Amino acid sequence: MADNTAGEVLASIEDLLPVLRERAQDTEDARRVPDESIKALQETGFFKLLQPARCGGYEADPVTFFTAVKRVASACGSTGWVASILGVHPWHVGLFDARAQDEVWGGDVDTRISSSYAPMGKAQVVDGGYRLSGRWNFSSGCDHCSWVLLGGPAYDSDGNAVDFCTYLVPDSDYSIIDVWDTVGLRGTGSNDIVVEDVFVPQHRALSFIPMSKCVVPGQDVNPGPLYQLPFGSVHPSTITAPIIGMAQGAYDAHVEHQRSRVRAAYAGEESKDDPFAKVRIAEAASEIDAAWLQLTSNIDELYRYACAGEKIPFASRVRVRRDQVRGTERAIAAIDRLFENSGGRALQSGTPIQRFWRDAHAGRVHAANDPERAYTMFGTAEFGQRVKDSMV
Repeated sequence: MADNTAGEVLASIEDLLPVLRERAQDTEDARRVPDESIKALQETGFFKLLQPARCGGYEADPVTFFTAVKRVASACGSTGWVASILGVHPWHVGLFDARAQDEVWGGDVDTRISSSYAPMGKAQVVDGGYRLSGRWNFSSGCDHCSWVLLGGPAYDSDGNAVDFCTYLVPDSDYSIIDVWDTVGLRGTGSNDIVVEDVFVPQHRALSFIPMSKCVVPGQDVNPGPLYQLPFGSVHPSTITAPIIGMAQGAYDAHVEHQRSRVRAAYAGEESKDDPFAKVRIAEAASEIDAAWLQLTSNIDELYRYACAGEKIPFASRVRVRRDQVRGTERAIAAIDRLFENSGGRALQSGTPIQRFWRDAHAGRVHAANDPERAYTMFGTAEFGQRVKDSMV
């Protein structure tokens, strides 16, 4: 994608932030991102950043995408989360067989896809594809989509698990069950997807085995460097980027709050004159910056390897996962520090700091943010031992 197009998308995102910020409470109250916000994001070109050029997308470098996600999440945590999740799916579909891509975008290049990758259902291998059934949780933004990516094992006729795949299913073959009522990320509309004995043709299933090797059918028609990147690096970073954005939003709101705050418990001292408050602000800012620098520098390194046509070193892949979970931890630590420094008024409903605090902690429990697992993978690789995990 040309630099000027990337710049235009990011500039349009910046122009949209005040509106998203103003809608943040309404988004939470509605338990879903408003249609107007999704439409506005679409008009900026955001959802096409990682979409294949042959299907009307921009094939932007991944750091541009993560930067846009961070900015959206800094205005509204739920909107940023949904934008990140829906925004990465065009990249994932770009790894599928060309026939699947053409089914998704052949009639509308603005088609959106949601997901639920956890193995909540199962598939039976049949002639020409699979019979898929199950109920999947946490499909963020699914109300705004007409396709879904669903994860699950595949079984042969003897009941043996023979593969683990992502299945691409149109909305005519699934139903959405409204169950989303949570303490954080309330506006994401992360409802359940139900599939009952649906046929999925072979070209609309993608095994995690070739994905882990970065050799997938979609590369036949999408040979660009974007589609040479590992799923286990791109997708987990898609979870951390909005959380860092939430931390930035909390930071901005906190500093603005502190400018006019008077601490009654300390004889009317103005918070902006409190040296301890300044220390906490500095600590939070450093954690946010560190999280972002690690995430973007790691992803940029992988992208440089891909652009050069070189194999991405496994050591780089496990470092991405190590720093991705560490980035989430740093962002959470920053928000906690700011929340502690905000005073009792920050507890009031409708204030941005408490909403960012709840949203970030809700995002923290996503499976991609399991620090012990990611750190163990890194340590295992450092000792030269084999790492067995699809999320790397």
